Amino acid sequence: MKYDYLIVGSGLFGATFAYKARQAGKTCLVIDKRPQLGGNVYCEQVEGINVHQYGAHIFHTSNKEVWDFVNGIVEFNRYTNSPVANYKGQLYNLPFNMNTFNKLWGVKTPAEATAKIEEQKADAVAALNGREPSNLEEQALTLVGKDIFEKLIKEYTEKQWGRKCTELPAFIIRRLPVRLIFDNNYFNDKYQGIPIGGYNKLIEGLLDGVDTMVNTDFFDFKRSYNPSKGLWELETCDLQLETPEIVYCGPIDQYFDFCNGKLDWRTVRFETRIEDTPNYQGNAVVNYTSHDEPYTRVIEHKHFEMFGQEVYECPKTVVSEEYSTEYKEGMEPYYPVNNDRNNALADQYRQLAAKEPNVIFGGRLAEYRYYDMAPVIEKVLNLWK
Repeated sequence: MKYDYLIVGSGLFGATFAYKARQAGKTCLVIDKRPQLGGNVYCEQVEGINVHQYGAHIFHTSNKEVWDFVNGIVEFNRYTNSPVANYKGQLYNLPFNMNTFNKLWGVKTPAEATAKIEEQKADAVAALNGREPSNLEEQALTLVGKDIFEKLIKEYTEKQWGRKCTELPAFIIRRLPVRLIFDNNYFNDKYQGIPIGGYNKLIEGLLDGVDTMVNTDFFDFKRSYNPSKGLWELETCDLQLETPEIVYCGPIDQYFDFCNGKLDWRTVRFETRIEDTPNYQGNAVVNYTSHDEPYTRVIEHKHFEMFGQEVYECPKTVVSEEYSTEYKEGMEPYYPVNNDRNNALADQYRQLAAKEPNVIFGGRLAEYRYYDMAPVIEKVLNLWK
């Protein structure tokens, strides 16, 4: 079989690339090692609820072109991300805003909140005695002060990274946004929402008319580039493929057989259960910011797509506890670990990728960069301009 593009991975980069290629009259084969399409935005329907199998995904962007593009595939709803933090049973609104400060200190005006934050920041700066923050804890204390750090940042961050804040580099937190208004909308973007009917509708629309194969591992193929033909030739025991170009969305170090060493990742695991109640926690996302709970947050999936009375018309609910952990062989890689070792190693692999003939490396895994969803789509749209 011959295709204009072999696309490895059916997440947003691969699916969007296939959509644009098909629009341009090109043929594509999209392969994915998982038993379903969609990458990490894949949803499974349980009790009439679209469950985000690989963690909460909330689409947000200020790019009208991207927003119009995805809404041209499937209409998005009005979901607004307004997470809540639970610290030892006390609930605080996120992001840090006047509602948060009122709960912390009883302040009622922006001036009162500013004075309290500046007072606590000054204590942290004085403790440094003129030197720069040497770790994440010192950095965060100089940005927001003791109370916000200890109740809403410290233990949550330690659960996320599996290390004490004093052992994490300061650059992880460059800034911490503080809003001196009563606004619980987590994102500053102009547009946000969830596809009506779930993310599978978006992936199905992007891959409509495109050949796809699941349970198909790219690394099961013998592959070689034939420069005289300008073709990649790939073969397994029961399949032969030819393509002038590969779009690769898997881990960049694995593509090169880990020749320079393995990159580090953080990953997450989920414990998901059905609750026999229509409304378990009253919000899609609740962060647990103390060590009292081993999980970092609890997701109640129905709140992404059901509002008002709809919540109670669906008699059960599905919740997922999210646990952050070190990546081990066989787990799903989620987040790059941006320290000196991994940044240098990733640059070595990017240099190899730049020399690889007729291969586009795209997306979170193939670029070893954290991406929100909208920038991934924007990048693909720009490739086709």
